[in-house]
Amino acid sequence: MRLLVYTRTTGYRHDSIPAGVEALRGLGGFDVDATEEFPAGDLAGYAVIVFLSTSGTVLDDRGRDAFRAYMAGGGSWLGIHGASTTEYEWPWFEGIAGARFVSHPPLQTATVNVEDGEHPATSHLPAAWRWADEWYEFRANPRPRVRVLLTVDERSYQGGAMGADHPIAWCHTYGGGRCSYTALGHPAEAFGDPAFVQHLRGALEWLTD
Repeated sequence: MRLLVYTRTTGYRHDSIPAGVEALRGLGGFDVDATEEFPAGDLAGYAVIVFLSTSGTVLDDRGRDAFRAYMAGGGSWLGIHGASTTEYEWPWFEGIAGARFVSHPPLQTATVNVEDGEHPATSHLPAAWRWADEWYEFRANPRPRVRVLLTVDERSYQGGAMGADHPIAWCHTYGGGRCSYTALGHPAEAFGDPAFVQHLRGALEWLTD
């Protein structure tokens, strides 16, 4: 199976992008095409399109059309961390991502709660998992539209503003295909952590099942 790993940024660029590409290449079972140029043609040969900490406006009209056609044909999309900071001017993409990033407090350790322990992206994690990352805030809680996999306990860190229900990873169907998003993945070190890598592997497993 092939993955298209798209890493273009027109806003903030994460230093962790190269580590993320290498982690996805190291999963095994996938041929990875990592690119800053989104293909404008037929994308049906890709099992999953991954937006790895993309930011800002990263698609032209041809790219948007190709992406929409891919999803309508039963494609799959995985968004990692900064992917929710992408394509603010395109309402359809908000449906793909599930939520829009607005802000985050400084990177710090917090308690992540596994809400859905049956999903392959979370089944390996403890019920309460200590993890250091940027805790993204979103314009609106995605819960009404998605299957929430992980939440972060705002009592366990400083600066949270979403309240008692703060999803940070989820999956859903949209546009004819499957979508999965995790807000985790800011530090490069995350992509060398076995638990986080398995989180990504499990998301891909669900997307390609």
